[in-house]
Amino acid sequence: MQHVIQRLKYFNELVMFQHSIFSLPFIFIAMVVSAKGWFGFSLLFLGVLAAISARNFAMGLNRYADREFDAKNPRTANRPSVDGRLDASSIFIFTVVNAVVFVAVAYMINDLAFYMSFPMLVVLGSYSYFKRFSSMAHIILGISLGLAPIAGSIAVEAAIPMWTVLLSLGVMFWVAGFDLLYSLQDIEFDVEHGLHSIPSKYGAEATLFISSIFHLITVLFWAMFVWSAHLGGFAWLAVVIALGMLTYEHYLVRKDFTKIDRAFFTINGYLGIVFLLFIIIDQVLS
Repeated sequence: MQHVIQRLKYFNELVMFQHSIFSLPFIFIAMVVSAKGWFGFSLLFLGVLAAISARNFAMGLNRYADREFDAKNPRTANRPSVDGRLDASSIFIFTVVNAVVFVAVAYMINDLAFYMSFPMLVVLGSYSYFKRFSSMAHIILGISLGLAPIAGSIAVEAAIPMWTVLLSLGVMFWVAGFDLLYSLQDIEFDVEHGLHSIPSKYGAEATLFISSIFHLITVLFWAMFVWSAHLGGFAWLAVVIALGMLTYEHYLVRKDFTKIDRAFFTINGYLGIVFLLFIIIDQVLS
């Protein structure tokens, strides 16, 4: 039993389960807005399971594909996928199992969710290999997490309304923007090993500028989402708070690159939660 628990801890560390906080709030935002309130415990359970299995698939494949590079990078050399705690076959099986779970859960939700689950897995898996030939991998990661609100609205109403697309585009640029900041840590490594990224191609200053533009676009799309979905004052307040948090994130990174982890994990994690809470309040009071 102790061995099983330890293995679960290793897999938890492999996929950094706590980082699910980035996508989960935006799935629930879409579900709350689609349902105009509470969408039921059944969809809550299935939505969480779908989100976790999809993310586990994406992270598992990424760790499996990047074993060689992670072993050479001092920042990632202590990951379970490269330090001997988890072998390649175990990671591969973990990845496949989560893909199957995701498709099965989608089947239980509705037909559109099931049909969309396959192209979604393709998109989620493509990020792991995109950086080998294109610096646009940041956008692919953004698209991957941007699928979350679309999945949420599909789960509730088996449709993809325009406001969901706007919300998803905001998430896409939000994620791509903070991934650019996170990638600043690996500029030298990417250049040395021939990996493509915007920081390694254009440098730190250009990356900071592009990231700030992405985050301005993020706020614009989220404002368009609130307008398109006919939401109220608390939803608009969520957009304003998001702008403030993203501004503070850029302030921290520009001030000191050692603050990247704080900016990446803490601020972005809270941003999604705060946004969700204000959307819930808006729906309750509307």
